[in-house]
This record gives sequence, C-alpha cells and structure tokens, in this order.
Amino acid sequence: MSVFLITASSQMGCVRKNNEDMILVNDKFLRDDEIESTIIDDNNSTTTIVAIADGMGGHYAGEVASSDTLHSLQYFANDLPRGMTIAEFTEIMMKWFDNINLTIDTKGRINPEMSLMGTTLVGFIHYDGKFFWMNCGDSRLYRLRGGELTQVSTDHSLRNAYGNNEPSNIIINCIGGGCQTSYLDICEFRDPVKEGDIYMLCSDGLNDMISDKDIEVELVTHGTANALIEAAYTAGGGDNVSVAVVKVEMI
Repeated sequence: MSVFLITASSQMGCVRKNNEDMILVNDKFLRDDEIESTIIDDNNSTTTIVAIADGMGGHYAGEVASSDTLHSLQYFANDLPRGMTIAEFTEIMMKWFDNINLTIDTKGRINPEMSLMGTTLVGFIHYDGKFFWMNCGDSRLYRLRGGELTQVSTDHSLRNAYGNNEPSNIIINCIGGGCQTSYLDICEFRDPVKEGDIYMLCSDGLNDMISDKDIEVELVTHGTANALIEAAYTAGGGDNVSVAVVKVEMI
C-alpha cells in the first residue's frame, strides 16, 4: 500500500500580472489555487501523478501551453494500461511527449498570438507500484530524506550545457517554444523511494528566489507548499511560483 500526503499551491507572485504556471494532482488542476490531499493506493493498482508546468510565451500564451500540456497528461495517465514493464512505460510516455510537443509547437506556429509559446514540465509518477520522475526544462524535483535535500532532476539550462559562465535562467529545452530538439527525461528512481521521503516539485519562481538550503529548512520546519511560497514572497516573489510537496507515508 502507498499513501501520499500532498500539499500544492500555484500563485501569481508579487510582480507578474498573470499566472502561467499550473499544477496537476491526479484529476485536480491548480492555478491561483491550493490543495491538501491524501491519496491512498491499497493495491498499487492506480496511477498517481503530480506535475508542474511553467508556461512561457507572449500574449498570455504560456498559460495555454501549460494548461494544454497538463490536461493532455491527465487524460493520458488515466488511460494507461496496467502491467507494463519499465521499458514499456518509458516508451509510451515518450510517445505522449512527442505528441504533446508537436501539438503545442504547431498551435504556436499557426496562431500569431501564441507564437513560440511553450512550457516546462516536471513530474512525480507512481504507476503499478513503481516510482518514476520526468523533466523537461528547468522546473525541479527535489527529495528530502533524513533532513537532507537533494535535487533529483537536472535543469535543461544553458549553464548546465555550457558551463558556469552562461546564464542559469535560459533554458535549452521545453515543450513547444520553437525548440528544435525537445526531449523528456523519464526514468524510474534509481534510489528506491522510502517511507518518510518528501518529494518537492517547483517552478523556478521558487528556487530563483530562495536557496536550496532555505528550501531544505522550510521543508524540515513546515513541510508545506504554502510555507515555501511565503518564503519566495518574502524574498521578492519576482515570478509565478508553484510548489507541490509529496510525503510518502507507507509503501
């Protein structure tokens, strides 16, 4: 049996005029909203998915890209067959990614108001008793275990690709956005998920505002999405900020 205690919140921040982020928690979509949820999977027979998409693009098109991506993901996840191997699951998720990337990219090309719209994507997935994570762009997945914070995902940024002299806030990979070679990191957790683990997903509106050490302190001390967002606000809240915190109680 797996039990997930989840808090999630997606907010506009202190500077922006609209929120292009969105969060998916199973069948719930959050934008300028928050949720507390307990998900119980008695026999590992359902798919649990928590994901964040951070949209980008002019004329508010970023919010279209993030919404379209997460609605497509939710529909796809609900329709997954049971009993797939790790390789089969990875392959089918890659096919979904290729399809949604083409959809978002095409929509941006044919509609001038949505030109170059795109979105990042980071996700935590429990499927058939197995745990997977995925990432496209620079939204992040962290793990807190034993009071120590570790970044699980890798930012698809100019700095990570070409070195520390490059800007850290420029991404080289996203869904749509005119990227020539979009790709998705999707894999099973190499270090098995354990009871008591806390997994935190966020858009860069959090980690651009506060350090990993501050994130660690907030997770240890308060452990909620809203506490982390308040910390980002206190530091200036320069961007939309979305956070989802998933605590694993039993596996």
